[in-house]
Amino acid sequence: MTVQPTHGGASAVDSGRLWAGGAATAVVAALIALVGILVARGVFDVPVLAPEGEGTWGDADTPKYALYCALAALLATGLLHLLLISTPRPLQFFSWIIGLATVAAAVAPFLANGSTASQIATGVINLAVGIAIGTLLSGAARSATRVRRTTQ
Repeated sequence: MTVQPTHGGASAVDSGRLWAGGAATAVVAALIALVGILVARGVFDVPVLAPEGEGTWGDADTPKYALYCALAALLATGLLHLLLISTPRPLQFFSWIIGLATVAAAVAPFLANGSTASQIATGVINLAVGIAIGTLLSGAARSATRVRRTTQ
């Protein structure tokens, strides 16, 4: 499908390139979650996603959290693909959606029970994951979108 951008050409989306970027972003998001938990628990001794007695790696919630972060990146890729083929100025809409979702994810830990340190650590991890997803996928979209000049 093509989109009519404001500069007069038609944009074609290379779906394979976009989704390859989305898959790579999913890996990065999962790794940010894992590293964030390791730093919080191992360096700062903050019990993120598990009781203190679970150790640096935490419990079963640690890989589940990383998986959710990867899934968030894949969902964002699907949203971005939809925006690229259907809306004017898709990257602007994507930036707003991801920005607001990132703020919500960073604030959400403060609405749950837990220590202030755990809430802050989880909020910072969520913020880092959201920023990574937004910036990496925006770059992937620019790389996967080619402008074709139309002749009239």
